[in-house]
Amino acid sequence: MSKHRIWLHSAATALVCAALGAAAPAAQADDTQHTVIPADQIEWKPGPPVLYGVEATVLSGKPGEEGPFIMRLKFPAGFDYPVHRHPGTQGHITVLSGAIGLGFGETFERDAAPLLPAGSYFVMPDEWHYAWTADETVVQVHGNGPWRVQFRDPPKTQ
Repeated sequence: MSKHRIWLHSAATALVCAALGAAAPAAQADDTQHTVIPADQIEWKPGPPVLYGVEATVLSGKPGEEGPFIMRLKFPAGFDYPVHRHPGTQGHITVLSGAIGLGFGETFERDAAPLLPAGSYFVMPDEWHYAWTADETVVQVHGNGPWRVQFRDPPKTQ
């Protein structure tokens, strides 16, 4: 048994789901018709507390509900996101700009998480991982909801 305790805060999960659902731009994609969302019309909003410091926008679907979704996350420069996982959700992530360090395991080890530059793609299964950025970075996440965050240990910023 690991010395770390697992922290899944239902209120935090509810906030993620509610805030990400509310982060959709006015021009959110509609699966029943042709939809175009120009880059300058994407509305970035502060993410919920569980995504402290990250801005988010939902392009399609509702991450907090059953079904497919597409969202973008904008990480600030010099950002460390602690060890966490997304129970029951597999994410397909594309780095759109900047670069993100991605590591796997139960301990945050920046040196073991090399930066993946813009254009990189990865699949995030339901396993412990962590991330960091040197510069502002935008990723696009495709997945099936509900999308949740479970921290290995409570972040110090919450």
